[in-house]
Amino acid sequence: MKLTIDRFEGDIAVCEKSDRTMLNIPRHKLPLEAKEGDILILEGENITLDVTESQKRREEIRKRVERLWK
Repeated sequence: MKLTIDRFEGDIAVCEKSDRTMLNIPRHKLPLEAKEGDILILEGENITLDVTESQKRREEIRKRVERLWK
């Protein structure tokens, strides 16, 4: 399952699932480099960072913001 880190609330990562529901994950279970907006892959108890999808998402957002300011 893929999740997006929406925000951090103390020691909890509030993540959004593809169906737009939220899932709270203890921050210590995430990869150390995980930050808001990153895409995570949840497989059982294993959580990994999807670096490619995270970078792609950041680039899409950057392009949208750039178009707004033109």
